[in-house]
Amino acid sequence: MRTEMPIEMTFSAIRAFLRDESGPTTVEYAVMLAMILMAIIAGIGTLGSSTGSLYGDIQGDMDAHGIN
Repeated sequence: MRTEMPIEMTFSAIRAFLRDESGPTTVEYAVMLAMILMAIIAGIGTLGSSTGSLYGDIQGDMDAHGIN
C-alpha cells in the first residue's frame, strides 16, 4: 500500500477541483441572479419615481381646487 506525500495529495486535490464542473455552474447562476436583481431594482426605482410624480400632480390639482 502506497501512501501519498502531502505535495502529491495537494496536486491530486487541485486536479480534482479543475475537473469538477459544478463550480462554474454555480458562478453562472450567481451572475444571472445578480443581473435579475439589478433589473428588478432598476424597475422599482423607475416605478417609484413615476408614481411619486403622479401623486405630486394629484396633490397639486387638489390644492388648486381647494380640496385637502
